[in-house]
Amino acid sequence: MDTETRSTSSALPRIIAEASRVILGKEGQIRLALACILARGHLLIEDVPGVGKTTLAHVLAKSLGLNFHRIQFTSDMLPADIIGVSIFDRDAGAFKFHPGPVFAQLILADEVNRATPKTQSALLEAMEEHQVTAEGETRPLPEPFFVIATQNPSYQVGTFPLPESQLDRFLMRIELGFPDRAAERQLLQGVDRRELIAELEPCIDSGELADLQRSASQVYAAPAILDYIQALIEYSRNSPDFHAGLSPRAALAMLRSARAWALLEGRDKVLPEDVQAGVAGHRLRAEGESMRLTSAELVARLSGAVPIP
Repeated sequence: MDTETRSTSSALPRIIAEASRVILGKEGQIRLALACILARGHLLIEDVPGVGKTTLAHVLAKSLGLNFHRIQFTSDMLPADIIGVSIFDRDAGAFKFHPGPVFAQLILADEVNRATPKTQSALLEAMEEHQVTAEGETRPLPEPFFVIATQNPSYQVGTFPLPESQLDRFLMRIELGFPDRAAERQLLQGVDRRELIAELEPCIDSGELADLQRSASQVYAAPAILDYIQALIEYSRNSPDFHAGLSPRAALAMLRSARAWALLEGRDKVLPEDVQAGVAGHRLRAEGESMRLTSAELVARLSGAVPIP
């Protein structure tokens, strides 16, 4: 790791500390979210309302110095409400495109599964290719570009499940969960979280973030690590526990997230424990008796079945 990279990387503990000051007792989830961004991935946060999903997105946007838009997904929303629309300009005598809220560096797709599948699909091209096509013209999105989507549990009223094709575009899915007793008491006794967010200052800018992302992509992964990732993928494809195996995109996600996690740990090489099989949880579909298992249990079964090199 060169001197400039070390200098930029020194901002990572500060980002985690600032986020932990706002979102109490969730350092592990904050680190995962930051690793997801360092790996150039999109993040899905699934949990019940009121545990800090939206707050985490706000904190990351401010700490990383990113332009931020929040999109509240509802059942009556249309794709044009996200992408934008052309409006006739009488003075120019032509239609002029008015960009939608998707044109920002970090998008919070809040309660994404409350919108219909047609509206959800408006994010597919943006997430995969960092561009949108409207009325026959393709327009690039700002760089860097990230989507942090929140969704409520599927058993809640008024939700539409995300299709597998969209789930696969998220690098990670995490849950925040309820705070422990000590963190909740500190939350009750502390100041309003919105005031703390307003006080946050960027720890880095988008250029420094791009440097960190390049550093993450260059973290060394030995052939044994690649063998381990391939073994996990192959087991998922051949095991009767899973309906369908993990895709090549999932394999790349494992490698990218492992490199980002190693960078967060201050290392320039990937260790087996950096290979976060947790990035596969939302991509796995259980089969047979395994259908009773939760996503976390499916990931544990996959990890436990493949020897660590």
